[in-house]
Amino acid sequence: MNRNNFWIHFGIAVIVITMAAVLGQIRRWETGLKKAVTTESPKLSAKKPNAVKRSVAEGEPEVNVRFKPTVGWSEIKKLVLKNNDRIEDEIESVKGLVSIDDLDNADAEMVAAQYAAMTDLVLYAEPNFKIELDDPAQTVSGKDLFYRQPGIRQPNDPKFAEQWALNNLGQNGGKERADIDALKAWAKTRGSSEIVVAVLDSGVDYTHPDLVGNIWFRPDSVPQYKDDELGTFNDLQGFNAAENLSDPMDENGHGTHCAGIVGAEGDNDEGIAGINWNVEIMPLKFMGRGGFGSTKDAIEAINYAIDRKRNGVNVRVINASWGSTAYSKALEDAIRAAGEEGILFVAAAGNATTDNDKRPHYPSNYNLPNVISVAATDKNDLLTSFSNYGLKTVHIAAPGKDIVSTWLNDGYREASGTSMAAPQVAGVAALILSSEPNLSVAKLRERILKSADKIDSLSGKVENGGRLNAAKALGN
Repeated sequence: MNRNNFWIHFGIAVIVITMAAVLGQIRRWETGLKKAVTTESPKLSAKKPNAVKRSVAEGEPEVNVRFKPTVGWSEIKKLVLKNNDRIEDEIESVKGLVSIDDLDNADAEMVAAQYAAMTDLVLYAEPNFKIELDDPAQTVSGKDLFYRQPGIRQPNDPKFAEQWALNNLGQNGGKERADIDALKAWAKTRGSSEIVVAVLDSGVDYTHPDLVGNIWFRPDSVPQYKDDELGTFNDLQGFNAAENLSDPMDENGHGTHCAGIVGAEGDNDEGIAGINWNVEIMPLKFMGRGGFGSTKDAIEAINYAIDRKRNGVNVRVINASWGSTAYSKALEDAIRAAGEEGILFVAAAGNATTDNDKRPHYPSNYNLPNVISVAATDKNDLLTSFSNYGLKTVHIAAPGKDIVSTWLNDGYREASGTSMAAPQVAGVAALILSSEPNLSVAKLRERILKSADKIDSLSGKVENGGRLNAAKALGN
């Protein structure tokens, strides 16, 4: 081989080797890329992507799920995590009940259906239903009148003459004695600070001058409220389940109005007299400024009341002046748990002028031994034009039209609705318990229903055909 041919062949060999090296490197890159894609592909095809854990304040949980008793807590947590959800709260008073927040913002109905399909693990799953107030507005003012029974000591509260529900003299075209006979009841008892009534509502203005002396204040002997998921709360005056805070201050007014009916201070030369001059009102806030809440927040507040009862607080009555047509098994279970702890649950029958036997209204329609459903009457002992009714599902009626009570900013206001009727019953329940503190829920409920005044206009509309009578319920 001559010298020129050698260099030609040598050059060709160098070029071939270089090309082979380059091609080899390209193949290695391709192989590495394929491995990377293969490694990442399970994440891309996963049913739900990873999501950053959100704080409690970032939104309401979508569903309430109750797992079977055989499903352990660790298994529940693993299952929820697998679905890329988080447990917002465990409802300790109802075994297996948890509120679940879907981190993918899926439709609540779809999330509930997903859990409900796990029939071997889940008892039920339901969306977190919305609740809102529906009371009709009223702006009627009363007139100053004399008292019907001068032989009985009357309170010196300036607006007492406007409280026809307690002492009806026929004011403003009303019917004399179409009231709950409060004066006669007060001859026996005016209430007791040993009895705690929880007002489950929009909160309570606990600084109102006519309420402040009757607001429950957590005693030093009762520990702060602790929840494994929500944290520890310095619950000095109740609980705010709407925002997961300790402060239950009312921003709407509805809860403050209900609280005044139950227990505005009597004979304090201020505003009105509550059915109980002395009582302890526990504010439970689950609705905000606009009067909106959810079943989950109502359940959480009930769970709080049960926890306080178990820790020595004498919670005997919960007033629930709200409702909806959405049936919640989880809410029903929470109310049942309250009854098992000795707590009466008084619920407004609703304000849609409908028959609850045919179109159920909840929570008043829950067929539980600790529930009393309350319709509303006016100052003439007639069922109001707005009140729901039901021969099988509404148990009693009470005054609920043009009711004056406490309001925000140290004020007072008249309002109407079965929301105003329910706290009349809750108030009388507390009055009875102040005289007979060891009365069971069953006996307390029976006493209230059997002692009612029979009213012709309520026959066929209300189960007992009667309107609340405090004096008779006290045996006075």
